[in-house]
Amino acid sequence: MHFEALEDWLSWQEKLHKKPIDLGLERVTRVYQSLNPEQSKPTTIIVGGTNGKGSCIAFLESIYRAAGFQVGTYTSPHILKYNERIKVAGKPVSDQTICDAFKRIEAVRGDVSLSYFEFGTLAALDIFWRSNLDIQLLEVGLGGRLDAVNIIDADVAIVTTICIDHTDWLGETREVIGKEKSGIFRAGVPAIIGDLEPPESLIKNALEIQAEVYTVGSEFRYQKTGESWQWLQNDSVIFDELPNPALIGEQQYRNASTAMMAIELLQKKLPVNASSVAKGLINVCLTGRFQLINGEVPVLLDVGHNPQAARMLATGLERYFPNQRIHAIFAMMKDKDIGGVVRIMHPYVLNWYIAPLNHSRIAEQSVIAEVFKEQKVKGLTYNFANFTDTFNAARENARQGDLILVFGSFFLVSAYFNAFPNK
Repeated sequence: MHFEALEDWLSWQEKLHKKPIDLGLERVTRVYQSLNPEQSKPTTIIVGGTNGKGSCIAFLESIYRAAGFQVGTYTSPHILKYNERIKVAGKPVSDQTICDAFKRIEAVRGDVSLSYFEFGTLAALDIFWRSNLDIQLLEVGLGGRLDAVNIIDADVAIVTTICIDHTDWLGETREVIGKEKSGIFRAGVPAIIGDLEPPESLIKNALEIQAEVYTVGSEFRYQKTGESWQWLQNDSVIFDELPNPALIGEQQYRNASTAMMAIELLQKKLPVNASSVAKGLINVCLTGRFQLINGEVPVLLDVGHNPQAARMLATGLERYFPNQRIHAIFAMMKDKDIGGVVRIMHPYVLNWYIAPLNHSRIAEQSVIAEVFKEQKVKGLTYNFANFTDTFNAARENARQGDLILVFGSFFLVSAYFNAFPNK
């Protein structure tokens, strides 16, 4: 099957495989071996975890680019355009580049059925090895052990944090989920853990396969020193007087520190000096992660969609927006812990507005409203026709000095930018 337009390829891929999510490596490995028989690849860092993956990759990309290296990044999901998932030298690749990769995949896959995510992963890998990169940064989509990204053996593997999410596929406890996510670790290869309280299964599995384990708070850490901060390895200061990360939130120091551990481990292959680290920290950007849009009534965007992310969001609100009236525009996917997020966030929100989103995975407004009713959370308004109507209702009730918070899903942040493309 061949198409000329990217949107036609993507529409076809969504219907091709019998399951939208089908964890397992056998099918995608077979196609990859045909697509790239010599298994050619640039230096590779794979990043898994529950929260912080996107931020960690953003720091790695920004610092390596500041050092002059050619970098490819593969992340998901996208906010506005599919091309955002596959970037080379900081820019999304073109429709034509992706279509050409899809054609090469289709030419070798035979009767192997691939999911939407597997097609995208193979396309990214194919594009990257043809692009003369110094390094590729690959984000795990779901889990780790059986995620399509895991067909690649990384030079460094990172697990950022572990919390309970995607329970239908990964399990219902941090220990079970930690074991799944540790599947990206390899024997003799650095395994970096950015969770301050990692589940025992994560550490145990890494040690059992004889990976080289580096854990935040143990082998590396950060400490603030007035207006700057330091990064330390084994209690020795490696990078001093670092500028504060451009990404807002206390967790971003930990995400940056985790990324810097990987950079330090790859210094012989890809040398990075202190000036490049500082420049990368200052220039890093990432859409939808505690992102502030200034205005008479500012808008804060956050894609966080699980209780751990909600706790980090709440901490950020306490620090950066204390005593402000907050009007929250909210939606979540039906398979997420909606109740857990609402419990954490309701003390910070004055008025809630449920936004309708046209996506099969988003929970119906009535379902979310029932969660609010069960938890006796007041100040809820819903049954809007579309996102714009929802936002306008929040804006009409807000006054100067208030904050409009748009959070709960990548799809919701995407709806904001679609409604206000010039923001």
